[in-house]
Order: sequence, then C-alpha cells, then structure tokens
Amino acid sequence: MAMQRKPTSFDIAHLAGVSQPTVSRALRGGRGVNEATRMRIEAIARRLNYRVDKAASNLRSRHAETLAVLIFQDESADDSAINPFFLSMLGSIMRACADHGQDMLVSFQQLGSDWHQDFEDSRRADGLILLGYGDYELYRAKISELIAQNTHFVRWGSVEAEGAGLTVGCDNHGGGRAATRHLIDLGRRHIAFLGHASSHYPEFHDRYRGHVAALKDTGVAADPALQVDALTSEEAGAAAADALIERGAQFDAILAASDLIAIGAMRALAARGLRVPEDVAVVGFDDISAASFTNPPLTTVMQDTRAAGRMLVETLLGRIREERVHDVLLPAKLVVRRSCGAPA
Repeated sequence: MAMQRKPTSFDIAHLAGVSQPTVSRALRGGRGVNEATRMRIEAIARRLNYRVDKAASNLRSRHAETLAVLIFQDESADDSAINPFFLSMLGSIMRACADHGQDMLVSFQQLGSDWHQDFEDSRRADGLILLGYGDYELYRAKISELIAQNTHFVRWGSVEAEGAGLTVGCDNHGGGRAATRHLIDLGRRHIAFLGHASSHYPEFHDRYRGHVAALKDTGVAADPALQVDALTSEEAGAAAADALIERGAQFDAILAASDLIAIGAMRALAARGLRVPEDVAVVGFDDISAASFTNPPLTTVMQDTRAAGRMLVETLLGRIREERVHDVLLPAKLVVRRSCGAPA
C-alpha cells in the first residue's frame, strides 16, 4: 500500500484486520493484545514509517505515560550528593520504564518541600517512585498525605515500617542476621554495629535487629557500647569507628549499616594502625560498586538493584491500573570478600 499522506492508526488497523483501539493499545505497550497481533501491528507500523503521536494519545487516555522518580537528599555536608546505591537502582528503573513504554522523570528533592503535591496533581506523572527519605519520622507525615490523597506511589524502604504505604524493600532483618552469623562462624565474638538503630531510620533498625537476633542465637547478649549511630557516608563511618575506639570498646568485628559507613570505618581503622581483617573484620551492606575495590575488598550484604528497579516499576503500574498489588520483600545475599577474614 503506497501512502501519499501521513499514515494513521486507522490505516494500520485496516491492514492488520483489527480495530483502531487495538492498534493504539499495541503501540503503547498496553495490555489485552496477544503477542502475535502486537508483532503484526508493529511490523505494519514500521513498514509505513508510522510514529505514535504520544501527546495526542496521552490527551485521550488522560495519562502522562510518565513515572516520576523522587530521590531525597541524605543528611550530609554535600547537598548535591546522591547515595551510590540509588544511582545503581536508577539504571534498573530506567530500563524497566523503557520495557513498559513509560517515560521517566527524575527529580532531586528536599524532604521539607511540597514534593507530595507537585507531580501527579499537575499530571506531569501518573505515579511516584520514592527513593531515600532521611529521618523517617518526618517523611512519614508526607506519606500519610499521599495515602489520604489516593496518590499512586511506591517507595523503596523497610517493608516493616509503620504507615509506609506500598513498599518494595530488601530483607534487611535477614541480611543483618546472616552477616553477623557469618562473623560468629569465623570466630568473632565482639561485633560492633555502626548505624542508627531507631524508628527514625527503619532500614538500619531492621539490620540492627537482625544483628541482635544472630547474637541471641548463639547465647550472646548485644552490648549497647558496641552500637554507634552513623548516617550513610564515609565521613560518618570514620567518625563512628573513631568513637568506638575512643570509648575503649573491645571489638574484633564491625557490621556497618551501609557500605559507605564500612568504607569510612576501614579508613579510620587503618589510620589507628588496626589491620582489616586480622585485627578487625568488617562487613558492609548494599554491595555498591566501590565495595569490590576497597583494600581489602569489602564483604557485604547485596541488595538486588536490578530486581528492585523492575519491581518498583511493575508494582507502581499495577497500582495505577487499579490492580491488586502488595508489598514486595526481596531477599538479601551475603557476598563474601576478604575484609571479613574468610579464606580467599
């Protein structure tokens, strides 16, 4: 069929032997079109050099076909810094959005701003993916407003946190427990925990509770003197390790609530003449790319960012389509490297 004018979806529908709405759903990646029909429609569209008028399609559907990813600042001196764990997850979210025919809008947010009102209400995005939150007690009030407004959103965080809304997260409790159990099996008996352990930071708190559970499994009571608060940065990790040493605590291992804290702690230990892992074994949490390049390479608990990105997008799209959706708990995996003292 030789086209003397710009082809339309009706032309494709005629050639494919289907309705025009079926063509629209197929080319938008919508549901309800079988794979053979979709492939036939896409082949005809390519042959006609047809391009979807996304703006017109969005006006008809009242959907932006866009998901907004809001990244919240960590509490640190550098207000432009993004946790490298979330940088890894962004790539996975971007891929999942592309696979589902969605555009992705990324915005860097301060927790105190009106981010909870700015996106879906203005139709810039059909739903929100929330990464990071700082102090959870402050963040929870905004989450409550999102729930009250019936906003389509999903967050990455502690699945066990109270009033969290729809959540995809890692088994932080199981990861903390596995890491401490591993250190105990290596003969370490005085294991410090670096990271906030309160309701203000529920993911860290879940990891700490897993740590305490592993100690209890072996008949050891957690020593409050071996827990030091720290936020997610190398500077905070170094300061926490220094504080542990200066208070005269006896410890032969550290479980850090994040890899950045662990890397900072290793730097502080080296400055004090303590060897890793001979004097102090160190385990982190996250498995950021830098973890395998420390000296020695860092043992850590891996959070699967590829699966996380996919589940965040698919769960949010299910919420937007008013399907039955639920929280998702992803497994944590211990990645053993030389910093824990295990045989290479």
